Amino acid sequence: MISLSRLIAYWAKQQGERIALRHESKTLTWNAFEARTNRLARAYAQLGVCQDSFVTVALPNGLEFFEVCFAIWKLGATPAPVSARLPAFERDQIVTLAAPALVVGAPIPEPDSPVAGIRHLAAGFEPDPSLSDEPLPEATATSLKVMTSGGSTGRPKLIVSALPSAVDPEQEILEFPRMGSVLIPGPLYHNGPFLWAMYGLFRGCQVTVTTRFDAQGTLALIESERVNLVYLVPTMMQRVWNLPDEQRLAHDLSSLSVLWHLAAPCPPWLKEAYIDWLGADVIWELYGGTEGQGRTVINGREWLDHRGSVGRPVPGCEFVIFDDDGGPCPPGQVGELYLRPETGQGSTYRYIGAEPREREGGWESLGDLGWMDEDGYLYLSDRLTDMVISGGANIYPAEVEAAIDACPGVRSSAVIGLPHEDLGQQIHAIVDCPDGGVDEPVLLEFLRSRLVTYKLPRSVEFVTEPLRDDAGKVRRKALREARLKK
Repeated sequence: MISLSRLIAYWAKQQGERIALRHESKTLTWNAFEARTNRLARAYAQLGVCQDSFVTVALPNGLEFFEVCFAIWKLGATPAPVSARLPAFERDQIVTLAAPALVVGAPIPEPDSPVAGIRHLAAGFEPDPSLSDEPLPEATATSLKVMTSGGSTGRPKLIVSALPSAVDPEQEILEFPRMGSVLIPGPLYHNGPFLWAMYGLFRGCQVTVTTRFDAQGTLALIESERVNLVYLVPTMMQRVWNLPDEQRLAHDLSSLSVLWHLAAPCPPWLKEAYIDWLGADVIWELYGGTEGQGRTVINGREWLDHRGSVGRPVPGCEFVIFDDDGGPCPPGQVGELYLRPETGQGSTYRYIGAEPREREGGWESLGDLGWMDEDGYLYLSDRLTDMVISGGANIYPAEVEAAIDACPGVRSSAVIGLPHEDLGQQIHAIVDCPDGGVDEPVLLEFLRSRLVTYKLPRSVEFVTEPLRDDAGKVRRKALREARLKK
C-alpha cells in the first residue's frame, strides 16, 4: 500500500511523459500532474488545509477537478465533491454539515451567508509560481472521500468513508487494466464516476473525462483514445443504443474490454442487446451503496444464466432479505435488502446528518427491495420508498419504467404514484419523447404486451427533457411533489 500523496510520483517514475488526464482538447502528463499538485497543495496548506481537513470541491468535470483532489490528498486531507451547479441554499447546507477548511470552485459567499466564515476559492485558482513543486512530506488522510446524498428528512447527508487515502497500485481491481485507457463520461461529484475515475489513476491509466455525456461522442472517444474500460449508466447505454445503426456501428470499439454499468437498474432487453453487440465478457455490473458495506458483481456471461440478476455478494460482505416481520425471506420472496461488512458495522463509513436504517445484528438497509435465488444471486425489485400501492397491489416503478423505456421513440421515463380516491394511489407516467413521435394510445398499446393490466399507467404526461441526470438518477420524490402542488 502507498499513500495517495505518493501515487502520482509512483506512476510518473514509470511513464512521466505519458498522458495521465484528458478533457476535451486539454491534457496533462504524469510529470506535470505531479508538479502542479505539489505546488497547489502548498497553497492550500497556507490557507489552513491540514491533516484530516475536509475540503469541499464544487468543480465541473475537467483537469482541475483531479488536480484539486490530489492536492488535498497530498496534505492528508479529504475531498468532499459536490455539484458545481448547486444553488447556494443547497450548497450552503452541505458546507455547513461538512465544516470544511476550504471550499474550492464556489462563489465567494455573501457576508450574511451561514458559510461566510469559511475560506472560498473560485474555479481556476492558480498558486503563486514561487511555491515549490517538489514532493511534500508523506501524509495519509483517515478518510478517502466524503460524498453527499439526499436524506430521508429532505436535507442532505454526508457519507464519510472509513477507508484511508492509501492504495496498492499494483493490485488488480474491478477489471481495471494496468497503464491502460479509461473513459468516464459521468459527473465526477457522483460516487460511481468519482471512484471509477480515481481507480483508473490508481492503476496508472490515462483517464479521459467529458464535460457531459454525448452518445456518439462517447463512441468516438472509445475509438480515438483506444479506451479499454468505460463507465456508463443505463440511461447512457440506451442513448447510445438509440443512435441510428450507421452511427452506432461506425466506430472501431475493438480496444474496449470492459464496460461497467451501475447506479440504476438496467432493463434486461437493453443489457442483452449490449451483450449481443459487444460480447458477454465485456459487460460488467456492480450493485452497492456509497456506504460501502458490501457489493455484488456480475459479468455478462453469468447474467445470461441468471437473467435479471445483479450478481452475488463478493467476499467480505453478507446480504440478507428480510420480510415485514423481520424474518429472513426464503429464496424467491421479495423483501427489504440488508447488508453488512464482515469487518463489522461502521467499519466502512459514517454519516454526518443522518442515521443508518438498521436491524439487530449490524444489518443496514439502503432502501432497496429484492429477492435472492437458491444460488445466492440477487435480483432487485425497486426502491422501498418509491413503491406504489394501488388497490392493495404493490407496484414497483422501475418495472413499469423499464417497459416504457423499451418503446421506440422514448428516451427516458419516470413513474410515480398520485392520489386516487378509490385506489389510494394511481400510476402516473412521465415520458420523455424528444421527437414527439409517441402518443398515449400508442404507448399504452405497447405496454399492454409487457405489463399486467393493474400495472398500466392510468395517466400519462409527455415531456421533452431527460428525466434522469448523467449519473442515471431520477428524483421521483421531487417529480411527485411538483405534480401534487398543481
